[in-house]
Amino acid sequence: MAAFKTIDDADFAGKRVLVRVDLNVPMENGHVTDTTRIDRIVPTIRDLVRAHAKVILLAHFGRPKGQPKAEDSLKPVVAPLAKAVGKPVAFAEDCIGEAAAAAVAALGPGEILLLENTRFHKGEEKNDADFVAALAENGDAYVNDAFSAAHRAHASTEGLAHVLPAYAGRTMQAELEALEKALGSPKRPVVAIVGGAKVSSKIDVLEHLVGQVDALVIGGGMANTFVAAQGAGVGKSLCEHDLADTARRIMAKAEAAKCAIVLPVDAIVAWHFAAEAPNHAYGLDGIPADGMILDLGPQSIERIRSVIDDAHTLLWNGPLGAFELTPFDKATVAAARHAAERTRSGHLVSVAGGGDTVAALNHAGVAGDFSYVSTAGGAFLEWMEGKELPGVAALTKG
Repeated sequence: MAAFKTIDDADFAGKRVLVRVDLNVPMENGHVTDTTRIDRIVPTIRDLVRAHAKVILLAHFGRPKGQPKAEDSLKPVVAPLAKAVGKPVAFAEDCIGEAAAAAVAALGPGEILLLENTRFHKGEEKNDADFVAALAENGDAYVNDAFSAAHRAHASTEGLAHVLPAYAGRTMQAELEALEKALGSPKRPVVAIVGGAKVSSKIDVLEHLVGQVDALVIGGGMANTFVAAQGAGVGKSLCEHDLADTARRIMAKAEAAKCAIVLPVDAIVAWHFAAEAPNHAYGLDGIPADGMILDLGPQSIERIRSVIDDAHTLLWNGPLGAFELTPFDKATVAAARHAAERTRSGHLVSVAGGGDTVAALNHAGVAGDFSYVSTAGGAFLEWMEGKELPGVAALTKG
């Protein structure tokens, strides 16, 4: 990964610093219901406040499609943001023009201002040069702390980095450093665990990973597609039978790259998709025709433990079973807790990401024990696919 500058590399005293953050938080009836993304940007804001910068926050919310919409205003975020940083946060009714300029002019060193939703302007998603220039008028420097939006080449996520001195914020810095440890220059052996419902949503991820890791554990519903592609019956389980050729191609590519594919050898089968549904463990050569696979079996869990024991680096995306329903969370919880234990003991660098993955690790009670857990969804997946992220590339130019 090319070098990038952080906020340690500049003197921001008295400077107007445009900080791109992720405030696309869940909201109900005008109230923020989960402050995770707010909490993640606090270190960057506090460090810039301590540096006596004039902190000007840029963010999007929802999909207003270039038109101001009251329900997509960032104004309800002001109070929880102020509470999180422990300082007042001013608000401007627009992100460019007179309203923004007046609010910025009133800002003193060490003070914080949140500008209105950047997506209220069509120029944001078009990365329009005039809109970029209008945003840049209010800043002397640019800090990107929104890795979760780095896969979009928008004005506030990519364009500004080309017209102002650009730096990575603390969240962006931590994310990039963690990803570098996971795939950029990892300590081998490297193991990836990829789960979730469908192969179709992660074909590019799987095809990229088999050339990067030493072993690839495939779980969740997508494992059924690979099992079926090898000729085994999967009953009424979720399975993309039309992707059998794709699964075989990925397995052949893995063999050529000397990447071990780790598939289930047994499974927990139920006859109803419901919590506490009656269930039974079966070998993969004996899945009942009227049953559905909802989790990995005990032999498969032990196999995954062994694979984790052999690893120095672990990359995880997606649950291993229907973890939302007890008792079909056993494989996901067991693997997560084992990886956490290996991480705590200093034997493993563990990096996980994706919405369902974060939920699964929280369910297992170990999200805080992994080396790094990314809350980025699309950006994390595109990185796993080996794609260049425009927001990151802009920070590493030159």
